Amino acid sequence: QVRLVESGGGSVQAGGSLRLSCAASEAIDRRACMKWFRQAPGKEREGIATIDRDGSTSYAASVEGRFTISKDNAKNTLLLQMNSLKPEDTATYYCVAGLFSGFLCRGRTQNSGDKWGQGTQVTVSS
Repeated sequence: QVRLVESGGGSVQAGGSLRLSCAASEAIDRRACMKWFRQAPGKEREGIATIDRDGSTSYAASVEGRFTISKDNAKNTLLLQMNSLKPEDTATYYCVAGLFSGFLCRGRTQNSGDKWGQGTQVTVSS
């Protein structure tokens, strides 16, 4: 069973950047789908970015053009580069390993069999 450990969260001013990392306990290059979710206080979890086995990516409209998801397969690490951060990006960010590729990955939804990390906090001040 894969274990996921996120890092890279912290506090930053609006307009700044952060890069989140998610270290996996096993190879992720053939994982059907790797995802980033976030949850802000009082709000539901939101799927913000996914990367499929074939490398295709999907982004929520709220982060499109500002965030980039990628994989470092040599290090079994999922990355999320976050630029032009806004106060509304403040949330706990979670790395997720999914079992399904294709439209279930692109849909950025929670699916059966998803494995979650413990999360890392991102705080953006105005």
